[in-house]
Amino acid sequence: MHTINYHKVVSLSHEITEQIPLWPGDPKVVFKTVAQMDKDGYYLREFSIGEHSATHMNAPNSFIAGKSGIDSYKTSSLVVPAVMIDVRAKTKNDADYVISIADVKAWESQHGKIPEGSMVLFYTGWEELWHNPKKFINEDAKGHLHFPGVAGKTTKFLLDDRHIAGIAIDTHGVDPSADEEYQTNTQLMAAHKISIECIAHLNQLPATGTTLVIGLPKLHNGSGSPVAITAFVQ
Repeated sequence: MHTINYHKVVSLSHEITEQIPLWPGDPKVVFKTVAQMDKDGYYLREFSIGEHSATHMNAPNSFIAGKSGIDSYKTSSLVVPAVMIDVRAKTKNDADYVISIADVKAWESQHGKIPEGSMVLFYTGWEELWHNPKKFINEDAKGHLHFPGVAGKTTKFLLDDRHIAGIAIDTHGVDPSADEEYQTNTQLMAAHKISIECIAHLNQLPATGTTLVIGLPKLHNGSGSPVAITAFVQ
């Protein structure tokens, strides 16, 4: 029997509105009222959103042709222990900071080796820009985006040497914005691990002692999906 011990519950998902930051070219979030209380006796809306918008999880088929969709993840794989690595000191003055193996090992020198099967959450401080979409996406005059992410070598180390369950980050990409090969996402997806972007409220988590429950809609063959993530903090 598995149990979750906790003293605090935290939502790690951003509220979805029509004003959230969007990856350039992605569809807008739209809410449309289709039934009103005074006319129809009940209230109902329809909504549309891209599969990679808001706090979301990627699927293997979004980065590797022929791979499985978001509906291929077993429910049991979505309840996972997590560690939180705070790299804000590195990203504060470097929007293009690439998270290194040295950053992981510096964290481990204080908190111990990352337990096998853990989600690794990277706190860059980018979530504080969420309500300023222009700064969150950080696109320059040439159309290049600028935000921190995880180096491909770091991801390989975490997969091969620490056997992690996946990676989450508070930016719009687990890959650094300059990595056009998407090395982190591609490695995670090839191994059918978890990749979550635009995670929220990492400032409310400790470095260790958290269990995540990831609420994932089973979109048939989806390339990804917005997710509702609940953190149970010991």
